[in-house]
Amino acid sequence: MTTLSDGFLGDGFHDIPAGRLTAIVTHLEMREAAAPRPVPAPENATLLRVERPETGWYRDLFTRIGALDWLWYSRLSLDDAALAAILHDPAVEVYALDRDGQAIGLLELDFRQPGACELAFFGLTPEAIGGGAGRYLMNRAIDLAWARPIRLFHVHTCTLDHPGALGFYIRSGFTPVRQQIEVAPDPRLSGLLPETAGPHVPLFR
Repeated sequence: MTTLSDGFLGDGFHDIPAGRLTAIVTHLEMREAAAPRPVPAPENATLLRVERPETGWYRDLFTRIGALDWLWYSRLSLDDAALAAILHDPAVEVYALDRDGQAIGLLELDFRQPGACELAFFGLTPEAIGGGAGRYLMNRAIDLAWARPIRLFHVHTCTLDHPGALGFYIRSGFTPVRQQIEVAPDPRLSGLLPETAGPHVPLFR
């Protein structure tokens, strides 16, 4: 694989080692609060702030939203102490979209960078997708982020994620500003995720 002096791999095809996942990551920014796109709150659902969430609860929701379908794995690779250090940081806010006592959506806002907020994780369980729940959750994310004295609200998504994610973020008022190629060990080979996870992504041993 040829790498040019500026870090660019060069045009053309490049082999990826077996056992690795490759994704194109798109970084997006919002420099002022976007105009809302109002939708009613999902029926029988409430957005709740979860103070100092238990790691087991968080892993369960994280897995149901993104691990099995979209290969979300970053938080699952952390031990409980490392995960709790993030989730219990006073500058990190975790919200759950709750329906009849069951969490069906996750909104995580990270204010640890002064003057900025990262939309660290955002998603719905498969049965909650559609019907406006995602738009409702994004409206609340924008409201909560810009209620703070920030200058930047940012998020990133990748080609492993839901195919509608990038378009959804753009329609929500985020602007793409940069792309990167991410290469990482495939979590299905280590046993972190089952081999049946992410069926849209080939598994190369």
